Amino acid sequence: MHKKDAKGIIWRIALPLAVVLIWLAISGLGGPYFGRISEVSSNDMATFLPTSAESTKVNNDLVKFRDSKIIPVIVVFASPTALSPSQMTQINDVSTSLKRTGDVVGAVSPVVVSDDHKAAFLVVPLDSNSDFAKVIPQLQSAAANNNLSLQYKFTGPAMFAEDLNKAFSGIDGVLLLVALAVVFAILFIVYRSPLLPVVTLMGAIFALSAAILVVWNLAKAGVVQLNGQVQGILFILVIGAATDYALLYIARYREELTRHEDKWAATKAAWKASWEPIVAAGGTVSLGLLCLLVSDLGSNKALGPVGGIGIVFAILSALTFLPAVLLLLGRKAFWPRQPKLNSTKVDNYHLNHPTWTKIGRLVGRHPRRLWVGLVALLVLACLFIPQLKADGVAQSDFVLGKSEARDGQALLDQHFPPGSGSPTYVVTSVDNQAAVTKLLKADKGVDAVTPIVEYTGHGPVAKVVDGDVMLQATLKDPADSLTARQTVERLRQDIQPTYPSVEFGGVSAIQLDTNNAAMHDLRLIIPLILVVITIILMLLLRAIVAPLVLLLTTVLSFGTTLGVSALMFNNVWQYPGADPSVVIFGFVFLVALGIDYNIFLMTRIREETIKSGVRNGTIKALVVTGGVISSAGIVLASTFAALYVIPILFLAQIAFIVAFGVLLDTLIVRSLIAPSLTLEIGRWMWWPSKLAKRKK
Repeated sequence: MHKKDAKGIIWRIALPLAVVLIWLAISGLGGPYFGRISEVSSNDMATFLPTSAESTKVNNDLVKFRDSKIIPVIVVFASPTALSPSQMTQINDVSTSLKRTGDVVGAVSPVVVSDDHKAAFLVVPLDSNSDFAKVIPQLQSAAANNNLSLQYKFTGPAMFAEDLNKAFSGIDGVLLLVALAVVFAILFIVYRSPLLPVVTLMGAIFALSAAILVVWNLAKAGVVQLNGQVQGILFILVIGAATDYALLYIARYREELTRHEDKWAATKAAWKASWEPIVAAGGTVSLGLLCLLVSDLGSNKALGPVGGIGIVFAILSALTFLPAVLLLLGRKAFWPRQPKLNSTKVDNYHLNHPTWTKIGRLVGRHPRRLWVGLVALLVLACLFIPQLKADGVAQSDFVLGKSEARDGQALLDQHFPPGSGSPTYVVTSVDNQAAVTKLLKADKGVDAVTPIVEYTGHGPVAKVVDGDVMLQATLKDPADSLTARQTVERLRQDIQPTYPSVEFGGVSAIQLDTNNAAMHDLRLIIPLILVVITIILMLLLRAIVAPLVLLLTTVLSFGTTLGVSALMFNNVWQYPGADPSVVIFGFVFLVALGIDYNIFLMTRIREETIKSGVRNGTIKALVVTGGVISSAGIVLASTFAALYVIPILFLAQIAFIVAFGVLLDTLIVRSLIAPSLTLEIGRWMWWPSKLAKRKK
């Protein structure tokens, strides 16, 4: 053997082996951070608003009027009959027990008795930075030790926050395991090989490990704001995208192994044919996500760079780790169905794809009937979009399933003004205190108004800080309800024109400002994403008509998904509504990911059209990519569907929207509508490139 040949063989082994070892090292560094992501994550809604938001300012002002940022737990007691003296004694004993836990900030409120004398409640102030998972059970245990003879529940903002924390606790364990198990099962069915699913999932896990390592450090440095939903979407997005890109590369590598006996030559050919669509597809998703940086909401803004980082590592894994492993394994990676070299010059692609050959013939025979009929059905489904109630939901509806906080709130609402315990905070000057108080009390949605006080030698007086006082307005509706938000909005409209320095905060105001910011994002981000994706498609396909057609089909698919989602949310699952961010996130994922499958198809159509003309090229591209793209869509839909294991309304809705939309894009839009339109429009699909001037 010549020295040159020996060096070539060593190089072909050393290079891929080095790549694999580098990824193993990255995974080793990033792996431990899977369990530490909660250290840099917060589910406090107030942290997602911009610092300029009115409710954010008031939330920060609370520290001036109190010793620390507090979040209350409300303990509500109820009896079928009027509370007896002995029961009142028991409630006071509970108050004393709660004070002794050492986790209470300041004083537990006096016992507040309802007008019907059948219920009472205590407000227990906690530091907002407390470890609720530890503190709340201690409080519950302290209450239970009093052997109460009446019903009692824990509720309030701190309890709802703990509900969210519990619901999100399965993200770095259950969600990841479910997603990986689902993907493995699908890959095993697709490949019928024990090795390829393992290799593919290793690449996805390595990409996720690298992404978490970077994201954790960015969050630690305060560059991005993480919460549970961003964390969960990152996991799903990276696993789904990395698997999709792997499927595309593996399919092309298998195809090249039938043309090249040498696995190095097959690897070079597969990499050359795959890198552009993979980078373009990933770049489309990344840039679409980065459009979220213009969002007013911190939760939306965080998903931009976090998701973009995840997609970048998914691309790198698919174009480095995967080719390296497959180069080392060669045909053995596909065992027991190893691809055989085709020694003939005949292109018998249809023999390897019998099902998609039939679909290709159907598209070739009836392109106009297909696209017209299917587009009509999709437009019909779009008519249900107005039924989608995406104007926000109550905090008590965030968590699905059993919730003591929700049960306690219902018990509280039976006997007290529903806004009790979670007041709206109003900051005003001392000079305007009396006038503003009068206007607040005059509103139909306000039950009572009291100032935050401090105790002096003359008793309690309104606390004054820098010439301002903070009023607490108890609303007649639950603080997290849509009606309470409408009350705050009305109060702002009534009071601020006359007293512009007055500012509103608290749970209701935070949710109102969050909702308004989300609606602003909806109007800004959707057009921006459409422009960005259109430019990418034009650069990739070297045409103007094809990108516009693809964009229209993808937007139509998104509209259909929203229409179907409205029907399912309202009539099947009977959800109370949806947050506007659900529409934003759904649009980002569906348009960006839906375009991915069209990119995979149209880049292959362009490649084959150059060789054999529009008709033959379109049908061949549809046939040879049909299996892999459909498999990729099913994998991505399944990974997003795994979000259902986290009992959060937002994630359940995103799971359905993305899963249904991806399947619609993959199986209908990409498989039937896009190729049918390509055949219908013909060579003009590629205008103004040279392909539009070809006669075939």
